[in-house]
Amino acid sequence: APQLVRHPSKLRQALSFARDLRRVPRYYSSWLLRAEGEDGVTAVAAQTPRGELRLECDLVACGFGLLPETRLARMLDADVSTTGVQVGALQQTTAAGVFAAGEITGIGGVDVALAEGRIAGRAAAGDESSARSLAPARDRERRFAEALEGAFVLRPELARMATADTVVCRCEDVTLGELSAYDDVRDAKLKTRCGMGPCQGRVCGPAMRFIGGWSEDRVRPPLFPIETAALAEISAAQTNEAVS
Repeated sequence: APQLVRHPSKLRQALSFARDLRRVPRYYSSWLLRAEGEDGVTAVAAQTPRGELRLECDLVACGFGLLPETRLARMLDADVSTTGVQVGALQQTTAAGVFAAGEITGIGGVDVALAEGRIAGRAAAGDESSARSLAPARDRERRFAEALEGAFVLRPELARMATADTVVCRCEDVTLGELSAYDDVRDAKLKTRCGMGPCQGRVCGPAMRFIGGWSEDRVRPPLFPIETAALAEISAAQTNEAVS
């Protein structure tokens, strides 16, 4: 909260949220344990500082934070940490000629993303002096983002919340019980197809890194699923260009 004083726009936004949600109950230091219901959700059980709480409902919206998409940077051999792509003062990565800006360098919101983008653009264009002049604004927004990260870090209790029948890989319908026999993402992928569906592990991969301590899987193209018909069209076009 003290960080809001240094960011008037975010303070106004916070006050607006508080006004709009003034009649909505809020439970801090709490998290959902399970959803109840047969054909649809009818209630949820939540863990609160005062114990377990049951709330009747017909819709659940649940999130556990955001993660940067770093696979392209990793494919380019740029250094990546648990918070995002590592960059220098002018947003340059450790890969020669590659700059990074926005959520890929760490989740921080639109203001820090715009500030980083302005610096990266000018630095990439060779205007380093102008890029350096924008650094203070970027650093101010980044400090707020770091404060948010510290305030909303996932609690260790969440790693123990899933049960054996909890579906971890939604694409291939793989449960935590099926994955508990493996401590390596490659082995689990070969034996259960976890991470081989349409999302290519973007959901179950981070979940198992948090729950089971798995390491990152290696990156291979394509980064996103593509239909074989599209690959055939690309191959045909390349063949025609080679012939002509």
